Amino acid sequence: MGSDADMEDYGFEYSDEEPEEQDVDIENQYYNSKGLVETDPEEALAGFAEVVCMEPEKAEWGFKALKQTVKIYYRLGKYKEMMDAYRVMLTYIKSAVTRNYSEKCLNNIMDYVSGSASQNFGLLQEFYQTTLQALEEANNERLWFKTNLKLCKILFDMAEYGCMNKILKELHKSCRREDGTDDQKKGTQLLEVYAIEIQMYTVTKNNKKLKQLYHKALSIKSAIPHPRIMGIIHECGGKMHMAERQWADAATDFFEAFKNYDEAGNQRRIQCLKYLVLANMLMESEVNPFDGQEAKPYKNDPEILAMTNLIAAYQRNEILEFEKILKTNRRTIMDDPFIWIYIEDLLKNIRTQVLLKLIKPYTRIRILFISKFLLPLKAQVLISSYW
Repeated sequence: MGSDADMEDYGFEYSDEEPEEQDVDIENQYYNSKGLVETDPEEALAGFAEVVCMEPEKAEWGFKALKQTVKIYYRLGKYKEMMDAYRVMLTYIKSAVTRNYSEKCLNNIMDYVSGSASQNFGLLQEFYQTTLQALEEANNERLWFKTNLKLCKILFDMAEYGCMNKILKELHKSCRREDGTDDQKKGTQLLEVYAIEIQMYTVTKNNKKLKQLYHKALSIKSAIPHPRIMGIIHECGGKMHMAERQWADAATDFFEAFKNYDEAGNQRRIQCLKYLVLANMLMESEVNPFDGQEAKPYKNDPEILAMTNLIAAYQRNEILEFEKILKTNRRTIMDDPFIWIYIEDLLKNIRTQVLLKLIKPYTRIRILFISKFLLPLKAQVLISSYW
């Protein structure tokens, strides 16, 4: 057997600068700095700057430190310093960190900054332009597309339709072939673009453009879209059909929108169920939409209960009960501007049915007699009181 010295000599050479020890020091510095974020942000910033300097080459801990630095400067309202740190952080996404991790972090920061977008539109524009330029340079087409979509949604919420249109053109261009036709291989991306654009045309009441895009969207067969996207398209299609007074087509679209939102776990499903009830009443259908398997579980939902009672009174031509439900459920029914538009149509339908039932047994009838049944309803006063 060899000596103890021979046995312990495995050929390793130790130094004061082992990579593993370096990584531990950097990691400790990062977490120590992170622990100061809430109590001493200035000290945290100095600590994160030290993390960046400690790495011999650009790597994950420096990227994480810069991400925290961006957030702290944003919270402190130091937007110039924030953008300077953000530009440095973006230089890491080409090779220092994995694409999936960089995408996750960038999305996180975008959500963070976009939270108060309406209060600082100039910063929002600079932030997104910087991000998009870096993504183009990194050839990250997927995140470039998603970032543009995210910006579109922010601009839509801010009613900045002019700026939104410019981005939509770029998004459409990225989904086309060289000959200018839509690339059906990018059907899923196309549907995402159509969904946000359809929302814009719905709000701006551009029914001509809305109809064109609606039919284009439904003609795409190569896509596997998220159900929320199809929910948006069908909801906007339902509203388009309502504006054209095509109640049956509207009901079909609202039902499809409800099913898609339900699958996506999106709360818009409740709103679309209300719209489905509205369309059903306007088309004077005797079918109760809540008898169906998909909608039945929501029949007694607090937001829906008023609508189920309304459709029951409507189908029985009980105009006094119908009016009472409208009065006592103002928040649930009347506060929705879209539903409000069609309340007068509903009242007209139900008054007509009551009138026909009233005069049916007679060959001659006095207007005074009819007025005793219709005038006490004060339907016009009811409607005007909500404005």
